[in-house]
Amino acid sequence: MGNVLILTEHQNGHLKKVSFELASKASELASHMGGEVQAVVIGSHVAGVSDLGKYGVKKIFTLFEASLEKYNTENYAAILSHIIQEHRPDIVLAVAGPMGKDLLPRVAARLKTGLMTDCTDLKMEGGKLVATRPIYAGKAFVDVKIPESTPQMATIRPNSFPIHERGGGAQVIPVVIQLGETRARMKEVVQGAHQGVDLTEAEVVVAGGRSLKSAENFKLLEELANVLGGAVGASRAAVDSGYVSHDIQVGQTGKTVNPKLYIACGISGAIQHLAGMRTSKVIVAINKDPEAPIFKKADYGIVEDLFRVVPLLTKELKKVLAE
Repeated sequence: MGNVLILTEHQNGHLKKVSFELASKASELASHMGGEVQAVVIGSHVAGVSDLGKYGVKKIFTLFEASLEKYNTENYAAILSHIIQEHRPDIVLAVAGPMGKDLLPRVAARLKTGLMTDCTDLKMEGGKLVATRPIYAGKAFVDVKIPESTPQMATIRPNSFPIHERGGGAQVIPVVIQLGETRARMKEVVQGAHQGVDLTEAEVVVAGGRSLKSAENFKLLEELANVLGGAVGASRAAVDSGYVSHDIQVGQTGKTVNPKLYIACGISGAIQHLAGMRTSKVIVAINKDPEAPIFKKADYGIVEDLFRVVPLLTKELKKVLAE
């Protein structure tokens, strides 16, 4: 049997949506191998851990300690490596976010196995995990696999897979491990200025560029995003101009997003920006320059001044969604 182990993520004491995405996809993969889905939850306290059972998880390995409230690479790597070595899963999956990108390479090195990163799709072929991932800043996609070593490890972009409830329950198994002294400690986590929907998990992203002209004008995008239940993003040009903070920058030097709907307002579409959002399911571009490169990538384009279009779009969407 081939088991699939997922590393969950949580925020403010609750599991993040992407954890249920991983569980749903892992359940599909495990069914092909005649195995089961197992999950790892590390932290100080996380509510609703047993809910993972509804999405196909059969065993949940938990380690809750006050010292684990803040992410620490050394401790988390030691814990995850210990669980993998003890339970021998065939596949290990994690989120392609800040923690997964930092943690999984270290664990893969410890276990002397391969790692497929920033994947947008997974499938089984001949008993091996095959992952689809973007290359050349998202201009092309390739299928990759780890031919020999185990476990087969991969990090997955949020919003890549649908969430499916499968029913059933899970066995919660506390993990006991002696953690040594760490060389580095997380002293403080500073919350970003932008609250609400997590940008990397948002199903709708409304992003603005330098054409917004000021930080005050980003409120137009915030209002539209709120109507759609989404998050606000920005291009590097808007960040460099001081309109918004770097924590909502989308692009090669910012965050990678994969929403169902991406609305680009006053963004020209430089390749560095496209690298962070080109896998969005539907892209809408609003720009008064008909030659803007963003229109070549957009599914729908509006050649008009964003200061006329965005308020009108917000007004009309409020009416439609209220019906």
